[in-house]
Amino acid sequence: MTTSAQTTRAAAIPEKPSIDGLEDKWAPVWEEQGTYRFDREKALAAPREAVYAIDTPPPTASGSLHVGHVFSYTHTDCIARYKRMTGLEVFYPMGWDDNGLPTERRVQNYYGVRGDATLPYEPGFVPPQEGGTGKSTKAADQKPISRQNFIELCDVLTVRDEETFEALWRRLGLSVDWKVNYRTIDTTSRATAQQAFLRNLARGEAYAAEAPGLWDVTFQSAVAQAELEARDYPGHYHRVAFHRTDGSGPVHIETTRPELIPSCVALIAHPDDERYAALFGTTVTSPLFGVEVPVLAHPLAEMEKGAGIAMCCTFGDLTDVQWWRELDLPTRSVITRNGRIQAETPEWIESSEGKELFSEIATKTTHTARTLIVDALRASGDLDGEPTPTQRKANFYEKGDKPLEIVTSRQWYIRNGGRDADLNAALLERGRELDFHPAFMRTRYENWVGGLNGDWLISRQRFFGVPIPVWYPLDADGEPDYANPIVPDESELPVDPVAQAPRGFEESQRGQAGGFVGDPDIMDTWATSSLSPQIALGWRDDPKLFEKLFPMDLRPQGQDIIRTWLFATVVRAHLEHGSLPWTNAAISGWILDPDRKKMSKSKGNAETPEDVVRQHGADAVRYWAASAKLGTDAAYDTGQMKVGRRLAIKVLNATKFALSFGEVEGDLHAAVTQPLDRAMLAGLADVVAKATAGFEAYDHARALEVTESFFWTFCDDYLELVKDRAYGGQGEEAAASARAGLRLALDVLLRLLAPFLPYATEEVWSWFHEGSVHRAAWPSAADLGDLEGGDPTLLGAVGEALAGVRKTKSEAKVGMRAEVSSIVLAGPAAWCDRVRAAEADLRAAGRVTGTLDYAEAETPEVRDAVLIPVEKPKA
Repeated sequence: MTTSAQTTRAAAIPEKPSIDGLEDKWAPVWEEQGTYRFDREKALAAPREAVYAIDTPPPTASGSLHVGHVFSYTHTDCIARYKRMTGLEVFYPMGWDDNGLPTERRVQNYYGVRGDATLPYEPGFVPPQEGGTGKSTKAADQKPISRQNFIELCDVLTVRDEETFEALWRRLGLSVDWKVNYRTIDTTSRATAQQAFLRNLARGEAYAAEAPGLWDVTFQSAVAQAELEARDYPGHYHRVAFHRTDGSGPVHIETTRPELIPSCVALIAHPDDERYAALFGTTVTSPLFGVEVPVLAHPLAEMEKGAGIAMCCTFGDLTDVQWWRELDLPTRSVITRNGRIQAETPEWIESSEGKELFSEIATKTTHTARTLIVDALRASGDLDGEPTPTQRKANFYEKGDKPLEIVTSRQWYIRNGGRDADLNAALLERGRELDFHPAFMRTRYENWVGGLNGDWLISRQRFFGVPIPVWYPLDADGEPDYANPIVPDESELPVDPVAQAPRGFEESQRGQAGGFVGDPDIMDTWATSSLSPQIALGWRDDPKLFEKLFPMDLRPQGQDIIRTWLFATVVRAHLEHGSLPWTNAAISGWILDPDRKKMSKSKGNAETPEDVVRQHGADAVRYWAASAKLGTDAAYDTGQMKVGRRLAIKVLNATKFALSFGEVEGDLHAAVTQPLDRAMLAGLADVVAKATAGFEAYDHARALEVTESFFWTFCDDYLELVKDRAYGGQGEEAAASARAGLRLALDVLLRLLAPFLPYATEEVWSWFHEGSVHRAAWPSAADLGDLEGGDPTLLGAVGEALAGVRKTKSEAKVGMRAEVSSIVLAGPAAWCDRVRAAEADLRAAGRVTGTLDYAEAETPEVRDAVLIPVEKPKA
């Protein structure tokens, strides 16, 4: 008998269920009801193991997301939903990484402007354009504006981008708590980053140094080792003669950068190279400029490369820097920060010919200088043959378009084990303490840490970021006293030394002798996002929560930023807290384009996900993403999304069908008496165990795989086999068993599928439940009752027999409603026994109205079927 409440629920089932529109229906409900809200007070009162804290990646707010973001964030969301359903209080925030070079470049192109620290602030500034094409615009075409005007535009555009991102994340169904969010440029983030830096400085872990470093001439900023990208770059080998000072003949070197000849400080060959053994300890003079330089030995020289002897210039590449440092060579830099040759003729060039030639290349780009030098070498006879084309490996900033130069400048560093063996060993040990999922990703961490050759350069010569919180007193001559910096108190943070005066000074003293000057640099964006656990958990503002939840439970991220975000976060936690920042790291693979290349915005081959989510539906896109294991690259595959869409639609239709048989009064578990029903539930209990084990091992794909496989068996076999009985075809007790089995299975299956298909499962759950499926308990075998004696293989055997009957009808070209007047099922004895146990269901589903006999066979098969076609009704 159906109660009025049950009638109300049944009436809520749509006549034609559809997954279209479910995002618009349920996302506002989840927000209004706080379905995914983190309960801080409950978390503080609970044991630590009852809370699960996720250090969610803050995506870069510059332009648009791509499907790679959807891919990896879905993986995290599946874990978060599972943990929430197991009863844990889940801390799942969202951050936005909105400071740094990517944001500045987007603002430059979008508004047609560029920052210029020398210009005054212009109130009410209106940019020359709004909505650039996305292509880079030349600096000459950008309007220079003040630092503060530029920062204001960055702030406006990032907020706009973040609103777009949030709308997409909500539509995708990310179960983050939107009340817990941050921006890496907001007040809390700036203060947190500056506080951590000041503590690093006080402990000697942060320091400033004048040293050669990688420099991007486009962005006019220093670049860290972790941000490098080696790319092929076209060039030419030039065979060039240096001259022995004893006049005994030339020494030929081969170089792709002849424009660096005026900065040459030595020729270097391998100590075992017999060709040059007699030259070690002697000197040669450089062509064109006549500068005397030593010939030295170093094991990094490559005997098989080129002539086997190379110029060491200050600086052409990172090997030059190593030679310069280890061989204690002089510094003779000629390339400036703008990528051009310096204007002044260097003092070490003494010949009149050398000075005249240098004046010709002064202020020229490296490309133009190279052409002029090669012409001069050709004219002097010092060029042996003509240049030969080659592809050389050059270092690029990962977001830059031109090869990096190496220039000497004053920069800030944080110690990261690159020059400290003990710290390096400690950080390697931290990596061994961390549980990587998959485990092989630990090797990438160890390879990176083991290969470091310098400390972490954190300063950037840009505008939109967290300022270095330091001022310098000026001496009587107006020169900065870098050895005695002025630092703020932690209570004063955040500060902007370029716009604020330090305690004890007035703004009028800025730049004046006896006054002060602010450090003009900002921190690299990783120096802020590496503190995402501290920012999200309220290290400064909510010490109780931070103490409770730090270290966090999970860091999910991409494999390509193990060397940057993951490692940098480990460094900061190790230095500040003496611990890991989290206990687990879940590393997603890449999304590949049709050419099997990684998709990325910088390469221009990334798909934007907004239209994809709208076209296929959020559940379908999530299904595609969740089908891939952690650490595994996956192809961008709309075909897989279509499979996911069919699965979501089947969830709706199968649930409606299963609910159509009516209710069961009393104890559902006790009502399940029939062998097929008990077999189905026993099989489902095994699925619950495997899915749970998958999630516990951070293998969401395995959990989806076993659940989906069973769900289709449930729909294709079980529903078909029991529908006649559920309608009452075998009596009330048998019907009650089928209905109870269906209801118990639905309850469990919907909860198993909920992390992957949040919209479809929430929709059908609402048809016969109060509350959200996403706040329901994760299923266990106990939910299915005492199934002792239930044989999980029985459903497979009967399903196989039904498939055989259907195949026989299909081959005979009769409809599935055709009756079977006699049939023989042959197979192994155990298989036949299982089919007999549910023969009544098989007869009903296969319309076997006559004799059904069994025979022995090695493999199951249908024999001697006699079919009675059903006449089509006359029109």
